[in-house]
Amino acid sequence: MAVTDTGSHAELMDDVYRWQRHVYDLTRKYYLLGRDRMIDHLDARPGTTVLELGCGTGRNIALAARRHPHALFFGLDISAQMLETAEAALARTPVAGKVRLAQADATGFDPQALFGRDRFDRVYISYSLSMIPDWQACVRQALSVLAPGGSLHIVDFGNQERLPRWFKAMLRAWLAKFHVAPRDNLHDLLESEAQKAGASLEFESLFRGYAVHAIVCLRRSAR
Repeated sequence: MAVTDTGSHAELMDDVYRWQRHVYDLTRKYYLLGRDRMIDHLDARPGTTVLELGCGTGRNIALAARRHPHALFFGLDISAQMLETAEAALARTPVAGKVRLAQADATGFDPQALFGRDRFDRVYISYSLSMIPDWQACVRQALSVLAPGGSLHIVDFGNQERLPRWFKAMLRAWLAKFHVAPRDNLHDLLESEAQKAGASLEFESLFRGYAVHAIVCLRRSAR
């Protein structure tokens, strides 16, 4: 993504969440399904490094840090507005000071410059791919910063293939108002990238296709 595009997307996200960020977690918990399931599957043991792409209000990273108290957590987001909310929210939790956040574009960033490390044992993306224009680049970037034996965890909107057509149409029209678009060919991209990396892929449809949960695991000899 070009610098101008990145800047435009950052401005758009700031505009979208300038006011929404204050009620984001209260409203999203009813329809961003599968997030806690993904966090439970991180298997972040003591010393495990965990990076969230698109950390938003910090809700997920705070929960993950509490569930996996001996892991090391890092998060980035393109929106300065969201990061402001995340920093304030984390300061009120028991994990304050245990999580490092930075502003960056998830489709292209330098982890060494941001966090002083090149690789992470776990990378996760929760309902952010559906808001990132170049979401394919985000997936590839996430895989590029995984340590050997590491895993990429994704939860997002699915294809709604087993839900009524009227519900699918209504949901997508409503999501579009917030610049959200389910990535219908997510499975195909993950399968392709997993094959290139010699990695394994677990992909499951949740809630009759409302959401999907995916895990890409690198071999320890990879990269």
